[in-house]
Amino acid sequence: MQDRFQSYIQSEFPELLTTPFLIAISGGVDSVVLAHLCKSLPLNFSLVHCNFQLRGLESAKDAEFVKDLSISLGCDFFIKTFQTESIAEKSKSSIQLTARKLRYDWFQELIETTSYNYLLTAHHLNDNLETFLINLSRCTGLKGLTGIPQRNAYIRRPLLKFSKAELKEYAIKHNINWREDQSNASTKYLRNEIRHKIVPSLVELNSQFLENFESTLEKLKQTELLIEDYTASLHQSLVSEEVNRFNIDIEKLKTYPNPQAIIYQLLEGFGFTQWEDVYHLLDAQTGKILKSSSHQLVKDRNKLTVAPLSSEEIDPIIIEENDKVVHINNSQLEFQDRQKIEETKKQFAYFDKSKLKFPLSLRPIQNGDYFYPFGMKGKKKLSDFLKDEKISPVDKPSQLVLCNYNGDIIWVLNLRTDHRYKVEKNTQNILKIELKE
Repeated sequence: MQDRFQSYIQSEFPELLTTPFLIAISGGVDSVVLAHLCKSLPLNFSLVHCNFQLRGLESAKDAEFVKDLSISLGCDFFIKTFQTESIAEKSKSSIQLTARKLRYDWFQELIETTSYNYLLTAHHLNDNLETFLINLSRCTGLKGLTGIPQRNAYIRRPLLKFSKAELKEYAIKHNINWREDQSNASTKYLRNEIRHKIVPSLVELNSQFLENFESTLEKLKQTELLIEDYTASLHQSLVSEEVNRFNIDIEKLKTYPNPQAIIYQLLEGFGFTQWEDVYHLLDAQTGKILKSSSHQLVKDRNKLTVAPLSSEEIDPIIIEENDKVVHINNSQLEFQDRQKIEETKKQFAYFDKSKLKFPLSLRPIQNGDYFYPFGMKGKKKLSDFLKDEKISPVDKPSQLVLCNYNGDIIWVLNLRTDHRYKVEKNTQNILKIELKE
């Protein structure tokens, strides 16, 4: 096994041969064997251990074991203790999710503040199979069936080619001690139930099951790479990009076979889960919106627009008469008194100041808004006006309006002022407002 491990490191993780790294170690057989294998090459590493204080005295003994192990291996170690249960209670999250977040937040901090560039975890072939079966039950698509990645960001996983049985055999053969976490024997959690009930049954049915699974996993990864290449080609043909968003040409999409499969490949990284609703969006009315935890997908005429959920919504801003500059996120409004109208651009607005009463207010649009567009007769619903102006449904929620003291909309920013507040021939005092991005 040692020779296979060395060959695997040389071919897949050559960066570890010349760079110091960290090993996440629990004290269990997997991570302890990983540390011993790295020592045998030898590689330059230190150990990191999280004490989540979830198993009383046993957690303290785990930490002491890791400390002793680091001394025996002649390497440095980092140990951090967390008040996991109280943190989980405060954040109203599960113990498992809380521990995972605490662990990886600390790992990230170590990578950023020390000389170590990588962190190794002891995920192995059985972990990969368990993850595969969990994802299979959750309808995750092909990406979820390709298993745990060998690497992502600063994390490396050099034991994915080795089974749990191989790791235990190596430990026994080389008289390596480890700690047993009794909670791993419980079938309370789905992963443990798969580990103790389903996987043994599969191996019993076919003694070569794990080897065959590894071979299948490689084929799935190759298929995924092929699909990624095809998707990249489709992206060039079907997608147009704008700042912080992209648009999918629906008409062109429908000329390809399997448009639903294409939509899935283009959008599967944006957190959408209700795929039937996504597919129905192709033939929905303009303005229909679906949201994931991070993005929105909007039907806009002959295109689908993908954009992040807005995190910059503003509360109404009150503007007093003496205010000269008002800041709005990454832009600002500037107020100046003028005797005449100067150049006219969409970012400029001119008003008869005598018709205004302060304070003015700046706010996002609301349902039922209307105004009297300059150059038009009568009032118009703001929703209809924005539709006529071909403002994307993605942009409508962030559209701002400037209002008089009585609530009248006097300016739809960057688009149109209100006819009732226009500058007349006899206007003496003109207020110029400029929007600067």
